[in-house]
Amino acid sequence: MPVISYREALRETLREELRRDDDVLLIGEEIGVFGGSYKITAGLLEEFGEKRVRDTPIAEEGFVGAAVGAAMLGLRPIVELMTINFSLLALDQIVNHAAKIYGMFGGQTSVPMVIRTPGGGGQQLGATHSQNIELYYAFVPGLKVVAPSTPADARALLLAAVRDDDPVLFLENLALYNTKGEVPGDLGPAEIGKAAVTREGSDVTIIGYSRMAVVATEVADRLHAESGISAEVIDLRSLRPLDRDTLVASARKTGCVVVAEDDWLTYGIGAEIAASVSDGAFDHLDAPVRRVAAAEVPLPYAKPLETAALPSAESLHTAVRETLAAVGRR
Repeated sequence: MPVISYREALRETLREELRRDDDVLLIGEEIGVFGGSYKITAGLLEEFGEKRVRDTPIAEEGFVGAAVGAAMLGLRPIVELMTINFSLLALDQIVNHAAKIYGMFGGQTSVPMVIRTPGGGGQQLGATHSQNIELYYAFVPGLKVVAPSTPADARALLLAAVRDDDPVLFLENLALYNTKGEVPGDLGPAEIGKAAVTREGSDVTIIGYSRMAVVATEVADRLHAESGISAEVIDLRSLRPLDRDTLVASARKTGCVVVAEDDWLTYGIGAEIAASVSDGAFDHLDAPVRRVAAAEVPLPYAKPLETAALPSAESLHTAVRETLAAVGRR
């Protein structure tokens, strides 16, 4: 089974989909001649030409809107936004058009498009380039929002997103691009809306997505090595639809839940998970659902301050330990 990077998994999946379906095309800033800001699309212009790999001006509202129109007419555009921060410039096209057209037109036309965009801090890019604002989009009916954490999931979820007839926001994290993992060559599309139990456990459930799903596994391994604590890890994979059934089933089994997210605590993804778990597993919980998130500040540029503001393996480890201690479990 080949071991490749998250970046390579995305590039090869894009290449396969461009070869498979002539209606698939790429649109975005610097994705052609420059090969993409993060080199995801390197080499694709040379292989598929300017009609299928379209460089655009720095005008997010314009080219996202063009992609919406192209999707309505039967194409399957994959838009690359340089960062999720810049998606705010195209908010009207994403929220008021891509997400609404199928319903407003009575199902007569769909919008089969993908918006790929990275986010996340830790790169010293400053407050306006380091946000995790996926909750803005997970809030909106009509959109699907996915967040793969591994190279295998990057492939499987991108395949699913490209072939889906609804608009899909495909979230990447800058910290994951160079991570590596096994990716089966015959791996097919994932099921959008299905979380993955990546580690079975019985003492506590740790829930994360994107970068924090990776951190959750690291913490679970550490807890087991230290004290034999059996932590179950759930990778959300999809933020909309949200797989509440898997979350509730795990909470009922372990009785303790800790949620880790890269965005802010207030009104965050973790708040929705906590509410869902409380609704579905209240009588099974031995402790309140604990949330670990970023400090509620514009992310600092200075590296020590940036590191302190972001959730870490240490902060998650502490939260799990405190949760278990409060109920007398080691």
